[in-house]
Amino acid sequence: ENVRTRESESERERARESERARAHEGERERERAHERERGRARESVRTKESERERAHERERGRARESVRTKESERERAHERERGRARERAHERERGRARESVRTREIESECERERAHERESVRTREIESECERERAHERESVHTREIERVHAGQSASE
Repeated sequence: ENVRTRESESERERARESERARAHEGERERERAHERERGRARESVRTKESERERAHERERGRARESVRTKESERERAHERERGRARERAHERERGRARESVRTREIESECERERAHERESVRTREIESECERERAHERESVHTREIERVHAGQSASE
């Protein structure tokens, strides 16, 4: 009777041990599943961050191209203005060509000096205006980038 009791207890102990092992294996499998899920979540965050950075870079590229286009348009407008100024100066010179030789020489020299001075002043004004516009555009692009980054951070929080 004692032998059968010990065998029965031994079988029950083996059954309990087997049940504990199954429970332990189930717990390990749940932990592995959780780790896989955490890995997928980290990868999803990295993917979204990467996509956000690529979108920001595309926007910065568009902004840089916009600045270059505006600068190019401004430069063409300034060149047209310089061309018109040269033509007006030439027209004045042609009108004076009908005057006496000495007067024409004196007037021509004076006009060249005045035109040079006007052109120099206008060029400085144009360059100053361009620099202000470029600074404003850089500030505007920087502000938009900061707002997008803040908006992206707020959304991810």
